[in-house]
Amino acid sequence: MPTDPRSLAGALSSPAATRIDLLFVADLVEPGARVLDVGCGDGALLQLLAERRGVDGRGIELSREGVSQCVARGLSVIQGDADIDLADYPDDAFDYVILSQTIQAMRRPRVVLEHMLRIGRRAIVSFPNFGHWRIRLELALKGRMPVTENLPYSWYDTPNIHFCTIRDFVALCDGVGARMERAVAFDSGGQPVRVSVPWWVWNLFGEQAVFLLRRN
Repeated sequence: MPTDPRSLAGALSSPAATRIDLLFVADLVEPGARVLDVGCGDGALLQLLAERRGVDGRGIELSREGVSQCVARGLSVIQGDADIDLADYPDDAFDYVILSQTIQAMRRPRVVLEHMLRIGRRAIVSFPNFGHWRIRLELALKGRMPVTENLPYSWYDTPNIHFCTIRDFVALCDGVGARMERAVAFDSGGQPVRVSVPWWVWNLFGEQAVFLLRRN
């Protein structure tokens, strides 16, 4: 269920903060945990987790450039395709499996989420919300696919192939039998949407969301 993210108040005001969802994800991970970051990009989250939480972190990244950047940071990352390679990981190999701002780029997001819940005791997923009011307004008034800070690509060159809303993701969690332990939606100003409001309000005003999940 939605949870109060006020414990992040100090961290979110840090001048070193680059992405608010990464800070919230770091707050969700227990110190010293075994972590697999799926689609880890340049390794910013893995480095943050190592510095703040002392995790035993591993990563899998599709692009050679991303892997090179991770290795340059001293991180343990391999090149691989999450849509295919997660099937090779054993059950309960990690305490947390994280998919940060990447689920919309997966060819088979449901299968990837199922593997994450199998591989890890918990899964953490963050994603941009395609149901945000600004996106709806852009489509309604201009009739074009929007380009925003969280969705910065034009429709013809975007790596994102499965856009979803917060309500879509909640339905997916129900479909794969995932239990939501914590969740938060952030508005366009980086502030959390009130915890007590219903899902449709999150869907309208949340620009991005973070979910902590576990198997039922």
